[in-house]
Amino acid sequence: MGGSTLRNLSAYNQMLLKLEEDQRRLKRVQSTVRKAELKRELLPYYQPWVAGALATGKGAQDDVLMNIMIWRVDAGDFSGALDIAEYALKHGLVMPKRYNRQTACAVAEEIADATIHAYASKQPVDVDLIQRTLALTDPHDMPDQVRAKLHKILAYGLRDNNQPVLAYAHISQAFQFDKNCGVKKDMEQLERIARNANNG
Repeated sequence: MGGSTLRNLSAYNQMLLKLEEDQRRLKRVQSTVRKAELKRELLPYYQPWVAGALATGKGAQDDVLMNIMIWRVDAGDFSGALDIAEYALKHGLVMPKRYNRQTACAVAEEIADATIHAYASKQPVDVDLIQRTLALTDPHDMPDQVRAKLHKILAYGLRDNNQPVLAYAHISQAFQFDKNCGVKKDMEQLERIARNANNG
């Protein structure tokens, strides 16, 4: 094993140790809000590692990177999480065992759930970001319920941006993927609005 490889392995092990230490800190925090704040405080330390992996990585499994991807979602940095997801899906990186989900499913569900939660608090939907998430995860297998969440929240974002025809298309897809995703009334309303828009 060459010196460079040993140094790289050593650096990775050091990052894993740091991650484990930070995970122990997070475990001691019960508040979800405080956990998100702590992750925002911790994330800058990992930025050089992430930047290096995305720029020069050869696609080796990297549990540090995969954990940071989820932390970025929790901290509200969805775009940064998708940058990692793009690399991870391209190279077939898998989620650490404790997540019990495939990578594409984890990315789609974490971003969908966080966006739905924010929307319930009257925060606007970042339509471009949800479209990017859909495009990135679409080729990959996942439960229909997860895909329905993405189409549902995208539909609401499009509706709020006065794009009823596109919104109806996505809310219909959400209903196709999961009849119990809670969109039936909104879908009927959007169908009427979209029909009027087309007739207009």
